[in-house]
Amino acid sequence: MAEYQFITYEELDDGAIARIMLNRPEARNAQNRGMLVELNEAFLAAEADDRVRVVILGGNGKMFSSGHDMGSKVAMAEYGGPTQHPTRTVNGGTRVSNENLILQEWHYFFQNTLRWRNLRKITVAQVHGPVYAAGLMLMWSCDLIVAAENTTFADVVATRLGMMGVEYFAHPWEFGPRKTKELLLTGDSIDAEEAHQLGMVSKIFPEAELGERTLEFARRIAGVPTIAALLVKEAVNQTMDNMGFTNALQSCFTIHELNHSYYAAKSNGQRWVATAEDDGIQDWRTAPPVEPALKNTVGGAVAG
Repeated sequence: MAEYQFITYEELDDGAIARIMLNRPEARNAQNRGMLVELNEAFLAAEADDRVRVVILGGNGKMFSSGHDMGSKVAMAEYGGPTQHPTRTVNGGTRVSNENLILQEWHYFFQNTLRWRNLRKITVAQVHGPVYAAGLMLMWSCDLIVAAENTTFADVVATRLGMMGVEYFAHPWEFGPRKTKELLLTGDSIDAEEAHQLGMVSKIFPEAELGERTLEFARRIAGVPTIAALLVKEAVNQTMDNMGFTNALQSCFTIHELNHSYYAAKSNGQRWVATAEDDGIQDWRTAPPVEPALKNTVGGAVAG
């Protein structure tokens, strides 16, 4: 088994279940390039292993994932110098201007996530704590999602970065169209119970029991004949694709890059997201806490 720096890979039940855990708890499992590359390698290793029936994806520490790494020392060191990550010199990494960004994001954000969505194994996301922005992408790539009862979900990139959403824009399919507009335009969050009501989350477990209860859930699925499990997944995914899922995601990725291009043009190539005060966006590092969407709803779970 490969040695990983940013994730862990564990074989359970004689290899029938593979458990992958994001392993940057000190950075709230923010997704640096090294983590995403290792995650892809781990998914592909599980896919190639004929013993594996179910793959669990979770995160160590206080939360599943806070989204993309927005500038930690680890992430910045991957861009250049002696610790530059090899992927920064391929797949558009040496191109100039926004061509670099478009190609790199297409390969390492959009296509990676789409590949995991179509993995030839059943995948279960095991999430807890706040799940923000690109954390949603990882979770949504999985066939099933189970959540700790304290989990909240939000995409704050419109309100904090001036972007229309993340690269894998599955929001309307997961939240519904109007809920998507509300959550993106306000930056508010929904809790695990509302996510369950929307059909996005399959099971809600006590946080202290999340790991074991997820494993029990995975074992039930692992008991289904592999051909039946694969064809259930394929039938559902092809139904969504016939409804336009993958084409819609491709179109929205292009819109995402158009949003980047706007800020690059506005700043003469100095900035690719809106973080400056003259854009009317408060710095994401000092932004107030995310508010629950029900806070200002009459009869909601939280009094307004």
